[in-house]
Amino acid sequence: MTATNHTLSLPCGAVDLTVDVADGERDGRSRPFLLLHGGGGPQTVAPFAGLLAEQRPARVFTPLHPGFGGTVRPEWLADVPTLARVYAQLLDELGLTDVTVVGNSIGGWIAAELALLGSDRISSVILVNAVGIDVPGHPVADAFSLTPAELSRLAFHDPAKFAVDVAALPEAARTAMAAHRAALEVYSGPHAMADPTLRERLAEVAHPTLVAWGESDQVVDGAYGRAYAAAIPRARFTLLHGTGHMPQIETPEQLLPVVWDFAHTHAHAHTHTHTHTHTANRPNH
Repeated sequence: MTATNHTLSLPCGAVDLTVDVADGERDGRSRPFLLLHGGGGPQTVAPFAGLLAEQRPARVFTPLHPGFGGTVRPEWLADVPTLARVYAQLLDELGLTDVTVVGNSIGGWIAAELALLGSDRISSVILVNAVGIDVPGHPVADAFSLTPAELSRLAFHDPAKFAVDVAALPEAARTAMAAHRAALEVYSGPHAMADPTLRERLAEVAHPTLVAWGESDQVVDGAYGRAYAAAIPRARFTLLHGTGHMPQIETPEQLLPVVWDFAHTHAHAHTHTHTHTHTANRPNH
C-alpha cells in the first residue's frame, strides 16, 4: 500500500488530503474503489483495502478524513456534507471514473452525502452499517459516553476476539485514539451521529446503492439499516450473518464478494483500462 498527498482547493478553502492506495491492477486493468473509514480511523479499513486489491483487480483509494491519522483538519471542514464535497473534488483530482464508493459507519454517512452530490464519476455506492439518519425507536448508540470495552460489546458479534486493553496500548496509540474521537465528535455534529434532514433527502440518490448490514450490530441495529435502504430509491439490503458493526474487520471474506459483485454488476463497463492520476503527487512523510 502506498500513500499520496493531495492539496485540494474548494470554495471554502484548501485542504491537504492523505490517500492510501492499494493496487490490485491485473494486466493493466483495475476497478476503482473509494473506501471511507469510520470513527475508529483508517486502520479499521486498511486490511480490507489490501484484501480487496489482493483478491480482485481493484485499485482501492482510502483517504484519511482530515483530523484522523495525525492529519490536520481545517476549521471550515466541520461537518459530513462538506467532507463529502472534499471527496467529490478528490475524484475529480484523481481523474477517476466508474468508481464504487464504500463507506462504513460515519464513512457510510459520508458516502450517502457523496451520492447526493450526483457525481457522474461514481457508478455505485455501498453503505456498510452506516450512521447518519434518524430512525425513531432505533437510536445510534452514543459512542462518546461508552468506554472502549462497552463499545466493543455493542460493535462486534464476537467481542472477546476483538477486545482491546486501552491501558496496555503504547502512548502514541492512545494519543491517536483521542485524536480520532475528537475529530469524530466534530464531524458527527450536534445531533449525535445523525442529520435530521438526511433520511428525507436520500430520496434524491440516483446511484445504484447497496446497504450491507452486520446482523449483530448493536451500535446501529438491523431495523435502522432497513430504514436506510428504504429511504433510497431501488436500494438493495443485504444482511451479513455472524458479524457486527464492522464486517470488514470481523468477517472480511464474507463482505468482499458482496462488495465486488455489486460493484461489478453496476459498473459502466465490465473492464476498463487503469486510469493514471493527472496531478502531481508527493510522497507521504
